[in-house]
Amino acid sequence: MDRMVYIAMSGAKEVMLAQANNANNLANATTTGFMQDFNQFRAMHVEGPGWDDRAYALDERPATDFTPGAVKVTGRDLDVVIPNGFLAIQAPDGTESYSRTASMHVLEDGSLVDQRGAPVLNITGAPIFLPPYRKIDIGQDGTISIVPADAPNSNPVVVDQLRLVAPNEKDLVKGEDGFIRLKPGALMGEEALVRANLRLIKGALETSNVNVAQALVNMLELSRKYELQVKMMKTAKDHSDATDKLLRMS
Repeated sequence: MDRMVYIAMSGAKEVMLAQANNANNLANATTTGFMQDFNQFRAMHVEGPGWDDRAYALDERPATDFTPGAVKVTGRDLDVVIPNGFLAIQAPDGTESYSRTASMHVLEDGSLVDQRGAPVLNITGAPIFLPPYRKIDIGQDGTISIVPADAPNSNPVVVDQLRLVAPNEKDLVKGEDGFIRLKPGALMGEEALVRANLRLIKGALETSNVNVAQALVNMLELSRKYELQVKMMKTAKDHSDATDKLLRMS
């Protein structure tokens, strides 16, 4: 009984983890720029002397789906999408992270941040701070032009430039905090990371790439798998009760 019930319990636990991952994807179906996580099960054999006669289920998140979402036109000057690359932003731990889209705004101190409040980085990798302005404009190459608040005319002045990067998606990983970074050991030079031909789309945002219909189907499939594991635990108990009854009779 012990082998069967522990295998079933392990399977039920891993199905719950897979369900949590799928629920997270579904909950972020309307989150701007969200990239869904893949999920898979793997058989883990119990190693030891003799034959590997037991295999436990293991749920894991092997990668993130970097398939672009749909582009939604907003008409807002500080909404940007980088179709063939990423925008560099600063994660809460101070490291450089990447996003394909950002709904930026300027704080009272002049710092430029994205929709999560993370500082947007310039071409050198430093946070961007803007002086008071009357008008702001983002160029296709990421240049930031403003009309200063105290300017006697309406001539724009270039004050900074967004850091647009093009890392290999295979070298990227999403952390538990939801920020996308380069994998450890995947550091690359500036020439390979920053490209001059990257262009952004102003006045638009990229929607989530979560397929809601597929996520709902996955939810039903995982629910059936969980019910199967619970049924196996019930069967194991019935077998144990039958064995105890035979022993009492003898």
